[in-house]
Amino acid sequence: MSGLRVVPAFRHGRERLYVCREDGYGVAWYDRETGRVNLLGEDSRDDVLHALRPFLTGPVTVGPPPVPTPAELARLTLHPDDDLAPNRPGEALLVALDRDPGPAHRLRPDPRRRALTAEQAVGEALDGLEGAGWHTLHSLPLPGGDRIHHLVIGPGGLFAVHALYARRSRVLVADPMVALGRREAEPLLRRLRADADRASYALTAEVRPLLALVGPAEVRVPARPRGVRIATDAELADLARLGGVLKPADVEALHGMARNRNTWGRI
Repeated sequence: MSGLRVVPAFRHGRERLYVCREDGYGVAWYDRETGRVNLLGEDSRDDVLHALRPFLTGPVTVGPPPVPTPAELARLTLHPDDDLAPNRPGEALLVALDRDPGPAHRLRPDPRRRALTAEQAVGEALDGLEGAGWHTLHSLPLPGGDRIHHLVIGPGGLFAVHALYARRSRVLVADPMVALGRREAEPLLRRLRADADRASYALTAEVRPLLALVGPAEVRVPARPRGVRIATDAELADLARLGGVLKPADVEALHGMARNRNTWGRI
């Protein structure tokens, strides 16, 4: 076997190196934390170790995965370009800012950087739910240039999460309008419902919209919005208490479907 390449993936501060063939399909992965190289086929051992040699730190254990999880198998059967799981919170904004940082000096802060701060704060909070049986995907691209900031899947169901920077602002939510401080109100909840509907169609499962407000000074919701959950970034941990909607096998299956870029290209 020749032409193997190593593809890094970072999740929750943990690095794994996936070894892929030229066609993009995986044959092994190296977990730095456990010092183990997991092989999907013994015949590829020498080639895999040769490809990983520059990355190995200290002694390693080599062998088949002890118990391959559905998530690992889904990762290895996807072409790396089609796997959305490695996306960082705010991935699209990070790429846009890298390509066009904007002028070094400007009178007002770049709104993209505030939006990135919001997505990163919400993403960190949602990633913290993993121990409670939840999976979170970030920056999911939709046809037409739109995207879902975060999709969280767990025992309590599926939520399309929109992160909104509201630092030290008073927020008024009057369905479908959302107003920050003295700024003009926008029909943001209409967009959230539309994104959730598109996600529901793609995944053939109910996806509920959630507006995550980052650092607001005050939140006023005179009447509960239809079908939309409102939470601050500090309250997102409460999702871990929800359950009774999806079984663990359903969570894994929907996560495997949602992480595939091709799932979102048909809506």
